[in-house]
Amino acid sequence: MIMDRHEEIEMIRKMAAVREKAEQQSENEGEPYVLFDHVRKVYHVGEVDIEALADASFSVSKGELAVVVGESGAGKTTLLNILGGMDTLTSGRAVLDGREISGMSARELTKYRRYDIGFVFQFYNLVQNLTALENVSLATQICKDPLDPEQTLRAVGLGDRLYNFPGQLSGGEQQRVAIARALAKNPKLLLCDEPTGALDYVTGKQILQLLQDQARNMGTTVIIITHNKAITPMADRVISVRSGRVQSVEINRHPVPVSKIEW
Repeated sequence: MIMDRHEEIEMIRKMAAVREKAEQQSENEGEPYVLFDHVRKVYHVGEVDIEALADASFSVSKGELAVVVGESGAGKTTLLNILGGMDTLTSGRAVLDGREISGMSARELTKYRRYDIGFVFQFYNLVQNLTALENVSLATQICKDPLDPEQTLRAVGLGDRLYNFPGQLSGGEQQRVAIARALAKNPKLLLCDEPTGALDYVTGKQILQLLQDQARNMGTTVIIITHNKAITPMADRVISVRSGRVQSVEINRHPVPVSKIEW
């Protein structure tokens, strides 16, 4: 038992060192790992212009878990789509790891989504006639430096579900497969759009804990889009969005474990 406690303390120390190194590296490079710089997005619907984002600015450091929070229609999904290379912006800049997304061609955006971004959606989007292992393996076939699919599934607690089909899995297990599929791509950025929206309270907390652990233990940069303000204490950085504008950006020096959050 004493040895286990020592190992836990050593793990926490190593995690803190990794995070500090990532932050220092980002600062030394002179530009944040993720940067939204005065981004504006206007949709043209017939003769009407709809401004989904208006002068939105924020940054996220490498290895951070950031939560973007706001009501429905605030511009959260538009923000995620631009960061994920699924939509273009009207003006401003979006940057990941020193590379300007907003200046990419359609072909470059396809490669960007394939190699640099991992997506986790509210609805799992699994291929129903493939097993959990096959679903994850399918994603790794288009990547440059993927992780081992089986090991990734075991890391998210699905070592005994490798050969089950989605219909044989619970909602929480299917979301874990979706997260493993995104992580196995070994992405620079993990984007999660309401990842617990289709889950019950207990399962939702398990998924959030998994995402928090991924940032803490593996140094993955994670951005969660949500309307649930109650989960913001788990984040390193909280970005509040309202009416297409970033209202505030708060740095949380002492994130709360998901197990201690109630809603």
